Amino acid sequence: MRYDLTDLQLFVNVIDVGTISGGAKATFLTPASASERIKGLEDALGGPLMVRGKKGVSLTDAGTAVLRHARAILQQMQQMEGELQDFGGGAQARVRILCNTSAVSEHLPRLVASFLGNHRAISIDLEERSSQEIADAIRDGICDLGVLSDAADTAGLECHPFRPDPLVLVVPEGHALSGRRTLSLAELSETEFVALGEDSALQQLVTRQIKRSGRRFTYRVRVRSLENVCAVVGQGIGVGIVPAAVARRARRSAGIRAVRLLDAWAQRSLMVCTRRREELPAHVEKMLAFLLRQKAGVIAAPSS
Repeated sequence: MRYDLTDLQLFVNVIDVGTISGGAKATFLTPASASERIKGLEDALGGPLMVRGKKGVSLTDAGTAVLRHARAILQQMQQMEGELQDFGGGAQARVRILCNTSAVSEHLPRLVASFLGNHRAISIDLEERSSQEIADAIRDGICDLGVLSDAADTAGLECHPFRPDPLVLVVPEGHALSGRRTLSLAELSETEFVALGEDSALQQLVTRQIKRSGRRFTYRVRVRSLENVCAVVGQGIGVGIVPAAVARRARRSAGIRAVRLLDAWAQRSLMVCTRRREELPAHVEKMLAFLLRQKAGVIAAPSS
């Protein structure tokens, strides 16, 4: 059998992305080279590993088995590279972190910068996803760590408390609701919202809850950041839903008031989740330990 680690990484990337062209790009190969490598891998292993279709690729039974072993092999290589950092050598180690909107915009940037300043042989990939997507990605071995809401299904993962992260309604100063301390989403009616883009994980959560409330809402404008939500709300354009930490920071500069939401879905906390800690490469363990020093303690997730 003739195949190498690049073939295995390509195969994993193709399945993760869903297309050969996308997997090729993620592996820094041309589509033609990627197709040739996939064919060579299939020839070496004695049969087709995936089915090509108009909407992408899907795994055969053999492909499912190969994917499991490929992830394990690549993880072992990552562990070796990470442990070599402790001896002052080895390749650049990379930590893949998926996080929800609040974590990526409010909590992680300063912490990541601090960590990287003290660990120059480690780099970090930071990407926004919805909390449930993050939990699933950790189980599938797509990322090393996840920072996500405690509302997600984290069965089978090791989870640690990180930050309280409740959501609040922000309104302009002088708004009819600015004197309220608390309210529920169902109390709002015919309200115009300032929202994040449709691709935002936080906005997807808020949109689902608005639909479930049975009330009619209008998105007056969509913006690209939580800070911009607060700034536009402060101009009297509408109301918005943002993490309480963002509202506190923007209160004076944006001219807004925060009203605590009573809905259960808004009473959330952030967790740092991973697979079994003893299986983590040394460089991922360093990142995890750094984050946990910011908030000690462990929550045991229920078994699946």
